[in-house]
Parts: sequence; structure tokens; C-alpha cells
Amino acid sequence: MFLPTTVEEVERLGWKELDVILVTGDAYVDHPSFGVALIGHYLLSKGYRVGVIAQPDWHSGEDITRLGRPRLFFGISGGNVDSMVANYTASMKKRKTDDYSPGGIGGKRPDRAVIVYSNLVRRFFPKVPIVLGGLEASLRRFAQYDWWSDTLRKSILLDAKADLLVYGMAEKAVLQIAQTLEKTKDITSCHGIPGTVFWTSQRPENGIELPSFEEISQDKSKYAKATALLQFWTDPYRNVLIYQKQDNRYVVQNPPQLPLEQEELDRLYLLDFERRTHPYYARMGTVPALEMIQFSITAVRGCYGMCSFCALTHHQTTHVLSRSIDSIIEEAKMLTKHPDFRGTISDVGGPTANMYNSKCQRRETQGQCKKFCLHPAVCENAKVTHEDYLELLEKVKSVEGVKHLFVSSGIRHDLILMDKDADRIIKKLVDFTPGQLKLAPEHAHPKVLKLMRKPPAELFLEFKRRFESLSKTLSKKRYVIGYFIVAHPGESMHENDYLKKFIQRNLGYHPQQIQIFTPSPGTLSTAMYYTGIDPITGEEVFVERSLKHRNKMKQNVNTNG
Repeated sequence: MFLPTTVEEVERLGWKELDVILVTGDAYVDHPSFGVALIGHYLLSKGYRVGVIAQPDWHSGEDITRLGRPRLFFGISGGNVDSMVANYTASMKKRKTDDYSPGGIGGKRPDRAVIVYSNLVRRFFPKVPIVLGGLEASLRRFAQYDWWSDTLRKSILLDAKADLLVYGMAEKAVLQIAQTLEKTKDITSCHGIPGTVFWTSQRPENGIELPSFEEISQDKSKYAKATALLQFWTDPYRNVLIYQKQDNRYVVQNPPQLPLEQEELDRLYLLDFERRTHPYYARMGTVPALEMIQFSITAVRGCYGMCSFCALTHHQTTHVLSRSIDSIIEEAKMLTKHPDFRGTISDVGGPTANMYNSKCQRRETQGQCKKFCLHPAVCENAKVTHEDYLELLEKVKSVEGVKHLFVSSGIRHDLILMDKDADRIIKKLVDFTPGQLKLAPEHAHPKVLKLMRKPPAELFLEFKRRFESLSKTLSKKRYVIGYFIVAHPGESMHENDYLKKFIQRNLGYHPQQIQIFTPSPGTLSTAMYYTGIDPITGEEVFVERSLKHRNKMKQNVNTNG
């Protein structure tokens, strides 16, 4: 069912009021890949009445007040991506399009959406608790470098004047907030809930203290140190409180929630999602993001790839959680009954599909160690069970009504190549590839790849060679397409020319999948960009900050000669 977006819908459900109202910068798409839909249905399954206000007009109170006052709290999210990333290109130009808006039209969410929506709610509902969540809030929970203003900004919790922030995959935390407010009616009683961030005027008596806002503003090396500390200590199995002084207040992060149990994750993704855009928003046009994932299935959460530029480590964490095969098959059967389904499941995976059912005794008992699991080489403890994933794909493909099944999620080719049955696994992947298998080597120069924490380019070439060779033996035309990033910290024109020659020699075409690095909040790469320091090693890093030269790097890789 759709969560209500109007008073009329609330009344049709027989509800007199809403317990929680969720506000989002995306159109309301009732699909488990959209955070607000996932949280909303989870709360609904626990007995709470939840409404959604998507992409409200921030110039008036008409939209934000249309569902009235929630009994417990407003939950505010910028959407599936940071609003500044959604609104601006890597060349700092305003986007005209937005894949998460009806008709793909840009401009339907404000810059710094979480702050704008929070202020709007506070204006019309001054006494209702405000809880921030989603990617924008999660990655900006402490002081962070903001590329768009080229400044350090305080925690979004303070800038938004909100009461509480949930970070990461927040089902458990949001439910505990609702249950606590039900009993106490006092948002400060939620300050001890794992997976939340709050502010206080009192310095915590224990925990890890990050360099203060004043310190990181005066010394970039302190910002690099804060980034490294946050990455290492934010782990559910370390159970450490982290805090940072900002002016005369302290921003305090409780330890993360433990990951959901498999049974909880199974039940979550089998809830009653419509997998459509709500009619209120669909009348304005289709939402491009839905077209790609409408009939996809999430099989796994988390990723221990720990790429420097990726936000997943800070949001879904390195702890891999996999659903049961039975649950995924049940979801596939549900898809075949959907009125829009035409026989194709576009993806079964997650952040990294072939991490399905992978285990690490060290990570799952003591937390992520200081080493990177896959860099500079695959750790012997990063166990991968490709057999389980291949069995999953075969069983889903055999579900009556499923004509085609593809793997569109990220694949770590270095994990496949280390498997003793690599060729057999690759052959199976050929069967689930819709013409092109998209991989992300990201660069070719060893120095840049080291800073990105990506595997050597030679492994990409080896996988490409074997995949395309095995495709021919199966009489199938299947190819590997590479995604690349330019202007990442560590890349000068020398490394850029190296990448250009690598592509010319080994790919034989000019790839369209080249993007300019965007310093999005919270990542190691963004800390490198701001400080010129690798937070993990302390080494100095060259950074190209000129927009003109950053654009030139992309043009150079895309041209002949």
C-alpha cells in the first residue's frame, strides 16, 4: 500500500491522526530502494501511522502543513542523495535534471534540503520534535568540508536546529525513537539510543573526542585526523561514543546500531511496497530512478570495499548482511504478480553483489580492523562464497514468470579472480549479463589507485580478457565496460595522460563513463581534497582544485592523440 500523502488518504485509512510524518527531497516512490518508503513501511509494520510529504514547496507552508501535526515527530531527509550533489554538476553548474523527480525535472528540491525543510517545519510546528536522517544528514553529522561553499560547516544537526539525527541504515533507531517518545513525550530521553547523534552543552565524561571545529578550522591536519578517527571508531562492535566540540556545544554520536538480523532484513524487504510512484507525484511525470530499479531485488547490505571516494562505508558500514535465499525467492514471486512486471528482474544484489554471504570472523566480533579488506590486496579473512550467490541467481531465474534475470549491481572482479573456480564463476556471470558488464576500475595509475583504495588496473584487464574470451566460447556477445574517475586527489596531468594511454591501448574506444571527482561530504577522498593529506597514512597528496583544469582532465581522456 501507499503511505498517505493527503488528508483524504489518511481519512480513507480510518486514521484520525498521524504518528510520524516523513519529509523527503525525492518524489514519493514506494519502493524499498527509497529510504523514506523503507522507513515508513517499517514503522507501519510496527503499528505506527505514517504519512509522507515529498518535495514540498519550501516557499510557503501549504505543503508542509497539509497533513497536520504528527503525534510523535517529523522525520526529515534530503532524499537518496545529498541535495547539493543532486543539484550541481562536478563543474559546479546547476543541474537541469533530477532522476529522483517527476519527469526528471530539476529544481524541485532546495539546496541544503535538510536544513531548509527543518526550518520550514520549525516555523509552522515549533514544538514538534525534528529527527534528521538519510544520506545527507548521515554524512554531515559532524563538522565537514563543503565543496560548494569551499568552507567547513558545522554539524547539520546544529545548522538545521533539529533535535536528533539518525545515521546509517536507521530502521532500529527510528523505531526506538518512536517507542521512547510514545512513553516519555520528551525527545531528550532519546539521547542514549544507538545510531543517533544529539547535541549538548555538557562535555561527555567518556568516549573518543575528535578535534574541535575551531581546531580543524585552523589546522587542516586536524581535519584529516578527525576523518580517520571517525572512520575507525564508528563501528557497532566497538561500541564507542564519539563527540566533537563546536563553539560552546558538543555534537555527540552514540555507537551505531547492530546490523539487523537476517530474519529482520528478510521481513523488511517483503513488506507491502507498491513499487510505483505515488499517484500524487506520478501525474507530473515518471521518476527516472524508478525505471532502472523497479524490479530489482536487494540481496545484500554493506560493503567492505572501503573505496576512499565512496560514502557507503559511512552509511551502510563495512558489515555485510545478506538475506536468505527463501526470502529473495519469495520477493521474486511477488514481482511476477505485479501488474507492471514483464518478465525481467533487472538486478539481484546490493552495493557489491558478489559479497553475498561473505564472512569475516574478525569484523563480525571485534569490528573493522585498521587494514583495508581489499587493498592493497584481498585479505585472507575476506571470505567470499560465490557458490551461494550463483545458487541464488539460478533459483531466482527458475521462478515461474521470470524470463530474464540480470546482475546490474557492482561486482568486485578482484574477489572473483582470487577464487579457485574463477572461470566457472565468470561463465555464469555471462549468462546474467545483458550485453555489457559494467565494472569500475576508476583509474589506471598505481599512485591514484592507491589513494582510491582500488585494485591494480592489471586485474581489471585480466578479468576483462577472461570474461570476453569465455563469452566467445559460449557464442555470446558480452563485453566489459569500465567506469573511470578523473581529478581525484593524487592525479595531475601526468597521471591523467597515463589513464588516457591506458584506455587507448587496452579498450580501443572512448568510454562515456568518465566522471569528474566530486568532493561529497564525509569521505576519505574529500578529506584528501580539502587538506592535501591522506588521512590514513598522513602523506601529502597533490590536489587539482581548478574547475578549468578538472574539466580539462575529462576532455583529455576523451580525445584522440
